[in-house]
Amino acid sequence: MKTELIIRSNSSDIDFALLRDGRLVELHNETLDNKFSVGDVFLAKIKKTLSGLNAAFVNVGSEKDAFLHYHDLGPQLTSLKKYTQQVVSGKRKDYTLKDFHFEKDINKHGKIDDVIKSGQNLLVQVVKEPISTKGPRISSELSIAGRYLVLVPFSDRVSVSQKITNTKEKERLKRLAQSIKPKGFGVILRTVAKDIKVAELDRDLQNSLQRWVNMCKQLPQAQAPRKVLSELNRASSILRDIFDESFSSIITNDPSLHQEIVEYLERIAPEKKSIAKQYTSRVPIFDFYGIEKQIKSAFGKTVSMKKGAYLVIEHTEALHVIDVNSGNRSNKANSQADTALEVNLIAASEIARQLQLRDMGGIIVVDFIDMHAADHRKKLYDFMREEMKTSRTKHKVLPPSKFGLIQITRQRVRPERNIKTKEENPNKNGEVEAPIVLVDKIEYDLKRIIEKNKKDIVLHVHTFVASHLAKGLNSIQIQWFLKYKKWIKIMPREAFLYLDYKFYDKNNKLIR
Repeated sequence: MKTELIIRSNSSDIDFALLRDGRLVELHNETLDNKFSVGDVFLAKIKKTLSGLNAAFVNVGSEKDAFLHYHDLGPQLTSLKKYTQQVVSGKRKDYTLKDFHFEKDINKHGKIDDVIKSGQNLLVQVVKEPISTKGPRISSELSIAGRYLVLVPFSDRVSVSQKITNTKEKERLKRLAQSIKPKGFGVILRTVAKDIKVAELDRDLQNSLQRWVNMCKQLPQAQAPRKVLSELNRASSILRDIFDESFSSIITNDPSLHQEIVEYLERIAPEKKSIAKQYTSRVPIFDFYGIEKQIKSAFGKTVSMKKGAYLVIEHTEALHVIDVNSGNRSNKANSQADTALEVNLIAASEIARQLQLRDMGGIIVVDFIDMHAADHRKKLYDFMREEMKTSRTKHKVLPPSKFGLIQITRQRVRPERNIKTKEENPNKNGEVEAPIVLVDKIEYDLKRIIEKNKKDIVLHVHTFVASHLAKGLNSIQIQWFLKYKKWIKIMPREAFLYLDYKFYDKNNKLIR
C-alpha cells in the first residue's frame, strides 16, 4: 500500500491530507492560534468543585472552564501535587523521580472535595479539545507520547498495545522496557514498537524524559493558568502516530514546514528523509493531487459509492445516523440476499473511511440494508470490525440488532470536520451540491451507457454545468475522451434546473 501525506499551509492554518493508494482517508486541520491541543499540559487553577458531579471546573485560560472528573485525577494525585509543590517552591532541583517518596494512592471511589480544593494549582493535561459550547476535558494523569512509547510519570507499570497480538513479542518488549525505564515512570509501548531494537526504544524514552525535565524547569516561574508543555506540532504528531514503511512521500508547499519534517524524519527514520519534498508548482497543491475533488465528493450529506450505492449521513444533537441505499445499481448477484450483502460490505468499508475522514465521534447508528440470513449478518459484523481496525481512535462496534442496525461508539477528542459542499442554486433560492459532486454522478451514468456500446452520445445539462465540463485545455470533456475513447457532445440547456441532466443519441432519442 502506497501512503502519501500532503500538507497545505495557509497564513492562518494548515491542512493535512493522508492518501492511501491515492484515496483520501484522513483530513486534519491545525489552526495556528489553537491554544488547546490534545496532549498539552497546563499549570491550572481549580476554580470550583461540584460534589454532585464529583468533578471540578478548572481555569486553564480557555473561554470556558475545563472539566475535570474525579476518575480523571489518577491514583497518584497526591504524589503529583506534592512533587509540583516541591518544584514550584524551588526545593526540588532534580526533576527525575529516582529519589522521590511516593504518597499513597487516592481512593478510586472517593469524593472530589476530599482531594482538591478551590484555588489550588494543579498540573493537568488536555484529553479532549473544546467542542461547541464546552470547554476542554482534562486529566491530571499525565503522559508524554513518543514515537515508540508513552512515558507515564508517577507510575511503575509497563504495558503493551493490544494491537500487538504476538505473545513472544509482547514479552520481549516488556523485558526491554523494564530494563531501560527510569524509576518512578511507567511505560506504555505503542503498536509501532513491534520489532524495534532496545537502542531505538531507549533513544525515544530519553527524548520524552527530556521533555518532562524541560516542562518542570518552567514551573518555578509559571503563574497559573499557563501552558508548560506543548504537544508536537500537528505535522510531527501525525508522523509520530502513523509513519511507517508504506510512506512514499510527504509533500508540503511551506519551506519552513518542509524543513521541520526533514529534521523530524532525521530523528525517527533517517533513511526515509528523502521522501520529504517541497511543492513549488503554481497549481494549488490540493488541486494537483486531486484532494479538493475528493473533499467535495466525500463531505456532502449524500456520499456516492461504487456500483451505484450511496450513503446518507445526518447529524442530530444526540448521535450520527447513516442510511445505506443500494441506489440504481444493476443486480448481477444471484439473489436479493447476495445483493444486499454485497452493497452492505461496500458500505461498511466506506463508513469506516467516513468516520475517520470526518473525525465523527459519539454514537453512530448505521441502517444497513435488511439481511435475513444469520451468516450474512455475522459476515457484515466481522467485516465492519476489521475495517475499523485502522482507526487510531478508541471505538466499539456492536453486533446487528433485530432491526438490522449496527451501533458504533467512537471517542470524540476534537471537533468534527464539517466542510461545506453546497453552492448557491442559480435557478432559485437555496443551495445545491457543488458541480464537482454532480460531475461524479454524471460520469457514473455515462460509463454505464458506454458499456452498452451506445454511439454518438449527447449530454444535455444546465448552461453553467456545460461551461464547467468544457472549460480549459484539460477540460472534463477532454478527460472523458481520453478515458473512454469517445467524444461526448455537450448541449447547454437554459431551461434545465441546475441538477438536471439527460443523455440522448444522435437521433435525439432519450437514452437516460
